[in-house]
Amino acid sequence: MTRTVPAEWSPHRAMWLGFPSHAELWEDDLEPARAEVAALARALAGPGGERVRLMTGSPEGQAAARAQLGGVDGVEVVPGAFGDIWLRDTGPIFSGAGPQGFRFNGWGGKYALEHDDTVAAQIAQAAGATLEPHDFILEGGALDHDGEGTVLTTRQCLLNPNRNPGWTQDAAEAALAKALGAKKVLWLGDGLVNDHTDGHVDNLARFVAPGVVACPMAFGRADPNARAYDAAAEALAGMTDAAGRRLQVVRIPSPGWIDGPDKDCVPASHMNFLIANTAVIVPLYADLPGRYATQALEQLFPERKVIGLPSIAILTGGGSFHCITQQEPA
Repeated sequence: MTRTVPAEWSPHRAMWLGFPSHAELWEDDLEPARAEVAALARALAGPGGERVRLMTGSPEGQAAARAQLGGVDGVEVVPGAFGDIWLRDTGPIFSGAGPQGFRFNGWGGKYALEHDDTVAAQIAQAAGATLEPHDFILEGGALDHDGEGTVLTTRQCLLNPNRNPGWTQDAAEAALAKALGAKKVLWLGDGLVNDHTDGHVDNLARFVAPGVVACPMAFGRADPNARAYDAAAEALAGMTDAAGRRLQVVRIPSPGWIDGPDKDCVPASHMNFLIANTAVIVPLYADLPGRYATQALEQLFPERKVIGLPSIAILTGGGSFHCITQQEPA
């Protein structure tokens, strides 16, 4: 049995999705975020061809989820306990050897919320599988996988001393090989400006096929991440994957500068798209760049329906569609 993590475009048994369940965290954005998550759930269960397992984190969240989605075919409300909805980071990573669990410390100690460190075990149990624990800190959004043992990550996150102090590239690669069957790790530098995850790669670069990686290109003159995007694209163009293929790099328009509540930029990214069984769901933040990104992804996924949905309220919590989901392979 291989330990390798399947590519996201491989068939899924289920798609786990977090539902905003804590009013004290989301405040005025609670109901808008719930509406965006509900729209994502419907798209996944419909054109996405997924069995959606909608995890709630409180009794009030469970009631709200049942009120909005209880009658939707393909959506199952799963009661649970979590600090917040970021299941990509708190949940297990499903490898060929089953669900793998890692220590979670609130993205380097920034947001330590009750129950988040138990989410991986809850999902594994609900999936009818045994969680294999690993004694190092890792979030799922810090990695992207091609299904053949090639892993994308960033030094800014994976080697950050607020995760695993003293880690070197060699130590990280050895840990990923043992836990997730990584055969080759491709290292990028920094992620997006103001990203509290310290540069998760699922906002910066994503595998879209064997040997093919998508990453953003700047949109608008004030794009705060132009240098990071170009640096990532240049680095990727000189890399080969675990099979020895030189990577093909495809540039996708970024959202550009998206204002936060204090008029600073927020880490909005079209790279936080989600590959479902029969669709690709793209987070949208502004009309024109969103249309360009959707059209570009349609060329990369001709066999799937590409659907753009707003993710403005979800982004106020710090992430988007990929961050709040975790696929369970078939």
